[in-house]
Amino acid sequence: MDEAVLWEKYSKTKDPKIKEQLILRYMPLVKLIAGRMAMYFGGNVEYEDLVSYGSIGLLDAIEKYDSRKGVKFETYAYTRIKGAIIDCVRSQDWVPRSIRQKAKEIEKAYIDIEKEGKIPTDEEVAKRVGLSLLELQKLQEKISSGMILSLEGFLDQNYETRIGGLEDFVSRPEVFVENEELKEVLRQEIDNLSENERMVIILYYFEDLSIKEIAQILGVSESRVSQLHTRALLKLRSRLEKYIK
Repeated sequence: MDEAVLWEKYSKTKDPKIKEQLILRYMPLVKLIAGRMAMYFGGNVEYEDLVSYGSIGLLDAIEKYDSRKGVKFETYAYTRIKGAIIDCVRSQDWVPRSIRQKAKEIEKAYIDIEKEGKIPTDEEVAKRVGLSLLELQKLQEKISSGMILSLEGFLDQNYETRIGGLEDFVSRPEVFVENEELKEVLRQEIDNLSENERMVIILYYFEDLSIKEIAQILGVSESRVSQLHTRALLKLRSRLEKYIK
């Protein structure tokens, strides 16, 4: 059955059989998103669990989607599915306390170094937190899977505002303006990252590439991509902190 016809019938009847067809039609999208995110969560969260979490987002998207607004369902559902995965993983609080604590120390080091008017380097940050360069790089790999939650949530929140467009502006202009300002700040801060850091952020968050694909494009190892990802997020979070409190 044609997609448009399927949605028209479901919006009128809420027929469970049609809903089941929609779920089957869009389940590959859930698996695609879960597969991308699984590579950052590593062995801490099972792929099947991520698919299960994403399915919750898919069901929510099917119930709330309004085809009359002119937004493709895949676009609308993508944010819902990814948001459901992030919320479920965050609720489990699986990132070890020691890793979270060390991440805060590293983030503070980035902030302090920038306040001193210097460009934070891995060597300088490692020295500030009392680690060797190799220890810092290994820690960045461990932090990466947890750090993804912070920027994903920030980007998705603003992405939904972008989807809402004029409707959001009319109903809540102060929120719309604030989010637009945050997006501009974020864009500027991404531009201020090193070339490789900027590429990792753009390719992962905006081009939807996997860590393996990014590694091939940059000509580096997957672990190096993970390090670059963490370093970029730490920098962005430290710079955005004053805007999102």
